[in-house]
Amino acid sequence: MKPDLGVLEVCLPKDSDFEESVSPSTSHSVASSNSSFLSCSAENEGDSDDTIILQPSPGQRNRDDLTRLARILREKPGGERILTEYARKKSLTDSRRRDMVKILVAHMASEHGTSPSRRVKEDYAKGITALFPYLADPQGTLGYEHYYNPVDGGGFLAWRVKTLQKEASEGQKKRNPQPLTGGPDSGDRTPFSKENRLTTETQCCEAIALMKHTTDEAIIKEKMKQTFIHRQEMVPDPVKSSEIFTTFPRFLDVKGMIVQDFSLMFGDDISAKFLEKWPTHYRQKVLEQTCGLTQTSDLEDLLHNAESTTEELEDGWDSEMSSILLLIHLMPPSPHGRNKRPEKLSARQAIDHLVKFIKTGTSIEGHLDSITESCQPYLLAVGTKRSATHKYFIVIDKHAIPCQSPDSLASFDKLFKAHFVFATSYNRDLANVYHFLQTAVYQIDTATTKVNPRFKEMRVRMLH
Repeated sequence: MKPDLGVLEVCLPKDSDFEESVSPSTSHSVASSNSSFLSCSAENEGDSDDTIILQPSPGQRNRDDLTRLARILREKPGGERILTEYARKKSLTDSRRRDMVKILVAHMASEHGTSPSRRVKEDYAKGITALFPYLADPQGTLGYEHYYNPVDGGGFLAWRVKTLQKEASEGQKKRNPQPLTGGPDSGDRTPFSKENRLTTETQCCEAIALMKHTTDEAIIKEKMKQTFIHRQEMVPDPVKSSEIFTTFPRFLDVKGMIVQDFSLMFGDDISAKFLEKWPTHYRQKVLEQTCGLTQTSDLEDLLHNAESTTEELEDGWDSEMSSILLLIHLMPPSPHGRNKRPEKLSARQAIDHLVKFIKTGTSIEGHLDSITESCQPYLLAVGTKRSATHKYFIVIDKHAIPCQSPDSLASFDKLFKAHFVFATSYNRDLANVYHFLQTAVYQIDTATTKVNPRFKEMRVRMLH
């Protein structure tokens, strides 16, 4: 009786002649089978009924996949330009990225139909960031979520697949965008520091009473630290949060209280990130990216001011504030509403939601009284002109909180932190800007905040 037939799987080793490059001038060769395994099979053919199956190693399969992806791009119109641009710049412009996604999704549809599985889309996304490493998001959990996110099904590849499906069936319903999560109003979070806190209601009431009557700022700051946890329990409650400035009025006249609370929430290292990283890294990146936008008079004015010294400015915002406002042009408001043509603000209109200007001598109380509807926190600049602002306030719930200095960056830093300290949601027309700063600069809730893939891509460009 013949013995049972067995199956022996042999993994081929790496082929030393394999070469791979995204440069169009470099050829791609596929690893070949090792001749020693073939001769071994021939020698034993007469002695055994076992079957030898040659399997490529995982490393070879990965190289083959990248070779195949590069070949797909090279064989399609426009593909060579994509490979050339990446080889030269280690990045892709929006138009080249769109061309790449169209080519790959068209190939995906030809191989797997117009409803490819999540696994297929994820494999293509992995392939993109493996072939083009500088397109990977270093702060993403997987690095390729902006091309395809297996958790929520979003990303450039998924968008293009949806477009193909819509073109194939005009009656298909549009996928409703999922709401953004994470951020200042995302719910309970564990404070960075719980040291030196008051544990009883009586102790908190005594400290609150003392702060209302003392003029000693050192005592006020210490008691604000001790009652921090008590405030954190107040702000998520709609009723109690409306009393926050009544219970803790020293927010309104003692400078530095917002920054202190933010540091107690996240620690001094995170609190310092914006003022450390914006002037040394992100500011120049923003200027570089903005130069590639379609130029308008508003955009040209901001670019000019951002690159000018205070002495050179005639009108408009100062250099630092202008550089921040350029972010709104890079990450403009997303359309909102369910109408056929949803409402969309221009960047110029959105800027007014971030900072307003009044001339020196104008009544602050008069400005607050003129607020007729609920609005999210914004900066109020006071000066002889925008480029000569001598004081900033944060306006929230018809209260004006003074900033510590007239410095634009420090005042904006405090505005951002106020959202977390008072658990206030972002203005929806500024959400793209705030989410970028939150995840890229401050690195808060990076893994749990849902952002538009276009702005994940912008984050990739800023981080490389």
